[in-house]
Amino acid sequence: MQKQMIYTNTPDVPGREILEVLGVVTGNVVQTKHLGKDIAASFKTLVGGEISSYTQMLTEARHKAISRMVDHALKINADAIVSLRFTTSSIMKNASEILAYGTAVKLKP
Repeated sequence: MQKQMIYTNTPDVPGREILEVLGVVTGNVVQTKHLGKDIAASFKTLVGGEISSYTQMLTEARHKAISRMVDHALKINADAIVSLRFTTSSIMKNASEILAYGTAVKLKP
């Protein structure tokens, strides 16, 4: 059974004491756009509104990035990740990176 990981965007875990900072952990995904989604999105820009296929794609990419960050933290025996943040960058035309990062810590039992 895999250990459950606590992660939070706050600098601490409420009700728990941090014993040791293990370092920064990361997880990233490089996501490209699908040609069919691009065509549909270009039509949507004419009338306005949410492009739900892109929203879904980016939500899934964030979940993958978090999962990879958690795997990184588990490899260094962390109990939690604090100060979780996301960043994005354009890698090339039609491809973007989503990076999840935070500080891996050991908690007092």
